[in-house]
Amino acid sequence: MNTYGYIRVSSQEQNEDRQVLAMRKAGLSSSQLFIDKQSGKDFERSAYRRLTGRLKPGDLLYVQSIDRLGRNYEEIQRQWRILTKEKGVDMAVLDMPLLDTRNGKDLMGTFIADLVLQILSFVAHSERDSIKKRQAEGIAAAKARGVCFGRPEKALPADFGKLVRKWERRQIKTADIARLCKMSRTTFYVKLKEYKLSQENFQSGHQ
Repeated sequence: MNTYGYIRVSSQEQNEDRQVLAMRKAGLSSSQLFIDKQSGKDFERSAYRRLTGRLKPGDLLYVQSIDRLGRNYEEIQRQWRILTKEKGVDMAVLDMPLLDTRNGKDLMGTFIADLVLQILSFVAHSERDSIKKRQAEGIAAAKARGVCFGRPEKALPADFGKLVRKWERRQIKTADIARLCKMSRTTFYVKLKEYKLSQENFQSGHQ
């Protein structure tokens, strides 16, 4: 039987020392550790792939916490089933003793581990929905206060009206006016429509 530890941090800048220390306390050496420095949104990670390719029935795999395995709990459940049922590997989550397949080889132990994973999946899904809802509410509130999102709108050149009059008299081509205004033809037509509308509103306001 071989024992391994899987460690993940979300980026190259984050430090994995805390997880390494937890693995050392569990009795693992550096040669037994597989470390990924990337997002946990999926399982397409180089170290994780190398690890799963090495695992054999009866091996033991440690992770410090279930979210170090991944962030997508539906996918975590699928990977858990692959590792424990298809590969016959024991899993031990250091900060959650209930998720240690060595403690319950019987039906009850399997049921408890599956139940914990289901609960974690539900909580994670609910939290994602709550985050999206709070983000949407925050954006709506910001827009109500006049906060603009996205790139700032490019200002029209000071002589845009003069250029438009030349264009209307066919003294300048569409491609040339778009180039002079540093915009595409499509954008020019959009800005032209907005410009004409603003002129009409200005004139009607002064009648």
